[in-house]
Amino acid sequence: MIFGYTTGVFDMFHIGHLRVLERSKALCDQLIVGITTDELSRERKQKLPVVSFEERRQIVAALRCVDMTVPQTSMNKLLAWEALRFNKMFVGDDWRGTDVWNNLEVQFEPLGVEIVYLPYTQSTSSTKLRDALNGLHGSDA
Repeated sequence: MIFGYTTGVFDMFHIGHLRVLERSKALCDQLIVGITTDELSRERKQKLPVVSFEERRQIVAALRCVDMTVPQTSMNKLLAWEALRFNKMFVGDDWRGTDVWNNLEVQFEPLGVEIVYLPYTQSTSSTKLRDALNGLHGSDA
């Protein structure tokens, strides 16, 4: 059985999120999705998601392509692997070639974990949606 793992904030859920989750599920038997907690999002991006962690988790968990959700409380993917023992890790191809993911490829290779880069949806992102809302309302949404 192939266990896949991917992570994200999944704020203001949109077609890009759905595509990456469906593509991930097509490449594994069981898809585990790490949902970034509000605290980790604040720590990394200096802002909270628009949609709360629990609501984001419920939205992602309701999808047919998702078998399990877990809170992502740390960016340390090796800690996630120790807890979940996935065989494949899915990430957008906008991360390919970055120092972080090049290092993860090296760290995961001896563990037999394949990192799979999936097409990033250029037309839509939560940041673009947030910016559009800010433009409409003239404030920080």
